[in-house]
Amino acid sequence: MKVVTETQIKEYPLLSRGKVRDIYEIDSNTLLMITTDRMSAFDVIMSKPIPYKGVILNQITLFWMERFKNLIENHLIESDVKYFPDKLKNYSDILEGRSVLVKRAKPLPIECIVRGHITGSGWSDYQKTGQICGHNLPKMLNESDKLEKPIFTPSTKAELGEHDLNITEKEAENSLGKELFEKVKATTLEMFSTAREYAETKGLIIADTKFEFGLLNNKLILIDEVLTPDSSRFWSKKDYVPGKGQASFDKQYLRDWLKTQKWNFTPPPPELPENVIKETQKKYLEAYSMLTGQSINLPN
Repeated sequence: MKVVTETQIKEYPLLSRGKVRDIYEIDSNTLLMITTDRMSAFDVIMSKPIPYKGVILNQITLFWMERFKNLIENHLIESDVKYFPDKLKNYSDILEGRSVLVKRAKPLPIECIVRGHITGSGWSDYQKTGQICGHNLPKMLNESDKLEKPIFTPSTKAELGEHDLNITEKEAENSLGKELFEKVKATTLEMFSTAREYAETKGLIIADTKFEFGLLNNKLILIDEVLTPDSSRFWSKKDYVPGKGQASFDKQYLRDWLKTQKWNFTPPPPELPENVIKETQKKYLEAYSMLTGQSINLPN
């Protein structure tokens, strides 16, 4: 197992290199998805990786896909490198733990975001307008308050280096069509509620998250990452106090550090010091351990 910032697998064509994931075409129906240790924040890739972050993210996603398999089919084919195509054998040390073979689906053009607490950009919008993405909310809410009901707040899916844009439910419906939109919204909220209930038994609050879906033979399936510290806000249940920012086990620690730097949130980013790298990795590992009850043995 190695720290991986970028892959070069010459035996198969590279389809995309995103902020975190490298995706290769195995055949017309199958993709190889590799979760690297690249770290992005504010849609900018950091100059240094978070070692083995990709392994943690991949393993958390596999955990949730297993839990959700009775709610919705997912794109997973295989996660054990021993059963990958023979042409990938020489890459086992970089693929182990961080890669999956998946069914090739057509991704939906929106990010499916659900918010259970008022925080982040939602808190900023609420302070200005009393709304989040077209949802009217009660007056006098405080930062980090739990919403009476989780809300579905979709966004556009931006190209690398661009920013996702929040859109209304009506705009998402116009993009997907009414029937598919209703299915996506209902599934998103059901998965979030199921996950939140489980996480609270493990001492974690899931404040918000995003899901991605695709269509395979016109059937909606779950794709990409699921409820990871990259795509979610995980808070400590025992330390939760409304009215302020929360102790978290996710990317927020890194975002907060970046906000203290003299940086305009465009490339190049500040160089991450070793203590910030280690603390970020620690928080991701803690999220995995709390959710799964297991630990990941990573190289020193």
